[in-house]
Amino acid sequence: MGMISNEVSTAKMEYQSLAGKVALVTGGSRGIGASIVKELAKRGAEVAINYNSSKEAADEVIDEIEQFGGTAVSFQADVSNLEQSRALVEQTIDHFGKIDILINNAGITRDRTFKKLSENEWREVIDTNLNSVYHTTSAVINLMLKQKFGRIINISSFIGQKGGFGQTNYAAAKAGMIGFTKSLALETARSGITVNAVCPGYIETEMFAGVPEDAKDQIISGIPMQRLGEASEIADAVLFLANNSYTTGQCLNINGGVYM
Repeated sequence: MGMISNEVSTAKMEYQSLAGKVALVTGGSRGIGASIVKELAKRGAEVAINYNSSKEAADEVIDEIEQFGGTAVSFQADVSNLEQSRALVEQTIDHFGKIDILINNAGITRDRTFKKLSENEWREVIDTNLNSVYHTTSAVINLMLKQKFGRIINISSFIGQKGGFGQTNYAAAKAGMIGFTKSLALETARSGITVNAVCPGYIETEMFAGVPEDAKDQIISGIPMQRLGEASEIADAVLFLANNSYTTGQCLNINGGVYM
């Protein structure tokens, strides 16, 4: 039974091979981003991990990747800043020679009911979660058009589709990512570039770990599958989109049924 399982796993990895491809993942040092980075590297992609403040976490991810023979480097950049985002793309290209896959994953929350939401809390979330997508994508799009290949995958959220109490800033940013995805997909469909979004539901990550237990129980009770998702399940969706050449302008809803 174990031998069959290993053979299936090997066949799956060969089918999803990304050998020869270079990926840049923003916010790739922890949580969903780190899971995406590891899975891309396992499939043979060379990966640039972007982090803002967590170099130690990025180094841990790199160590894990190198242990199974993968290739990854890390670059610091605040992707809410246009100049730093462009420098991040340039560093990645200087190091690897190209970028084939861009995963816009960086994100923060500043949850507050709208009547208490400050302008700074609004701007922080819009800049980090939405403007960053423009910053990195605008820096890489001409290269992808020139090489006639690209996979742009934006990690949005079901909150951008459904809304969330105390999350007007976050919902606006994540909904904006979806609109961005669909519009850019139209513009690049004939150029070998696909643009898609993944909309996770409630995922078991460090960010979610801070939620009080009673609130967690309430959230889980509202999920038809009665559990939180795993970061690896989001990474699986990213792998599908990175490999598929006939899917563009779509939102993959990996959410346990919490939004249908």
